[in-house]
Order: sequence, then C-alpha cells, then structure tokens
Amino acid sequence: MNFKTLIKESYENAKEKGWHDVDRSIPELLCLVHSEISETLEEYRSGKNPNEIYYNPEKPEKPEGMPIELADVVIRIADFCGLFGVDLEEAIKIKLEYNKTRSYRHGNKRC
Repeated sequence: MNFKTLIKESYENAKEKGWHDVDRSIPELLCLVHSEISETLEEYRSGKNPNEIYYNPEKPEKPEGMPIELADVVIRIADFCGLFGVDLEEAIKIKLEYNKTRSYRHGNKRC
C-alpha cells in the first residue's frame, strides 16, 4: 500500500465510522496518536513480543499486540493527514534527506 492510499483509506474509514462528525482540535487529534503509542508501551510492559499478534479469547475477532497498536499509530497519523491534506510521503522524503546531514547522534546525545 502506498502513502496516498493509506491516507485516503484511513481518513475515509474514520469519517464513515463517525470520528469526524464533530470538529476536534489538533491537540486532541495528536493526543489520540499518543494514546496509541501508550497502548503499544502497555503491550510491551505486559511482556508481549514486539512481533506478536494475538487474539483475546473474550473478543476473538479483534487482533491485539504491539504490531497492531503500531498500526493504530500509523492509521491515526494517516487520518490526520487526510483531514488536513498533509502530503506525508513528501514530508518523510524531505526529513530523511535532512537527517542524512545531521551529526552522529545529533551531537552525541544519549537518547
């Protein structure tokens, strides 16, 4: 799947499912991305393998795990891009090129 398709499908699905029935602020939308990152962390903290996709017996049709939560992060970002017309593919290309010019560990930062 390419970026444009991902963005289009993510935005259209969110709209169809009612996530755009009311206007949301940019901070709220960014917090939703952050919440998916936090859910990924919780999967890790519960001892799940980064590559593990599993199904909870209580809701066997719903996939869970770190890869699924990371997918949710990407889907939320793609939805944001669809809502605001962000060309994410172009932004990533620009940022990757810039990153090539940066110093080792950005001046030897620890993290």
